[in-house]
Amino acid sequence: MILYGIPTCDTCKKAQKALNDAGYEVTFRDIRADPLSETEWTEFLTEFGSALVNQKSTTYRGLSMWLRESEADAQLLAHPTLMKRPVLKVGDKMTLGWDTVAQEIWLKQ
Repeated sequence: MILYGIPTCDTCKKAQKALNDAGYEVTFRDIRADPLSETEWTEFLTEFGSALVNQKSTTYRGLSMWLRESEADAQLLAHPTLMKRPVLKVGDKMTLGWDTVAQEIWLKQ
């Protein structure tokens, strides 16, 4: 399993701990230190669309009006940490965030 996020993200930390406790071998991918390729961004945007952009973040609120009104791919290429986190991936299966839906998918017994 790959967890895409940033090390300072509390949600990423909670997800990684819960997944480790559930027996998953989690590889953490810091999207700042190891940026996503264009192919990876395309895969994520195809799967999640504009939901991939965290519009509640302070970074998003600080964007220019032009960038806020642009497509999600332009926003994420300019500011990768706008990505809602974490993105969890095993093979072709992916989830976005660490809400009850994602927890049920990954932690169901």
